Amino acid sequence: MMNLFSIFDPSTSPSFTLNWLSIFILFFMLPYQFWLLPSRITFLWILLTNYIFNEFKILISYSFSNIIIFTSLILFIFLNNFLGLFPYIFTASSHMSFCLSLSLSLWISLMLYSILNYLNNLLTHLTPSGTPFMLMPFMVIIESISLIIRPLTLSIRLTANMIAGHLLLTLLGSSGLNISNSLMLFILIFTQILLYILEIAVSMIQAYVFSILSTLYSSET
Repeated sequence: MMNLFSIFDPSTSPSFTLNWLSIFILFFMLPYQFWLLPSRITFLWILLTNYIFNEFKILISYSFSNIIIFTSLILFIFLNNFLGLFPYIFTASSHMSFCLSLSLSLWISLMLYSILNYLNNLLTHLTPSGTPFMLMPFMVIIESISLIIRPLTLSIRLTANMIAGHLLLTLLGSSGLNISNSLMLFILIFTQILLYILEIAVSMIQAYVFSILSTLYSSET
């Protein structure tokens, strides 16, 4: 490994690159839903989707189809984040090309839907209630900028958190080769275990934050 950031390189071979197929690992679990006797994986999947559904039902009370979209979004991002913690599995969510495409497509679809159907409500959000008349032009500019940079902030937040955790795990793992003291090696292994548990929690939290912010943005527009 000549470069520290080579762990985020999706190409393991110049002629055969299958790392991005980890994005579609979710679809391998779908056939288990059609078994006559549900397995433990199916029970776990049902409990997880019911919990997520109840969480989003509080925020989205106007459309059942929107709940399905954001429930699928949080499961999709969480599985990509979680699977990237296993060896030899590429983390797709650590690349801006993945995160920005996901957030930008969602943001553009929401904006087009709002412009075509709720243009007046979209324009009223640019000037909050109670704004003085002299500050209205500045508030329109500020709100427009905050509206435009939303997909960028969503993608940068997810990418930066995934990159930071993987870099810490790589740095601690590579430094263990030069340690000869048994006590220091035990401390390093224990620290890596704690950091790995933290990364599992981060993968869940970042998927939840991405989906919750997308839900709030959709309710505003």
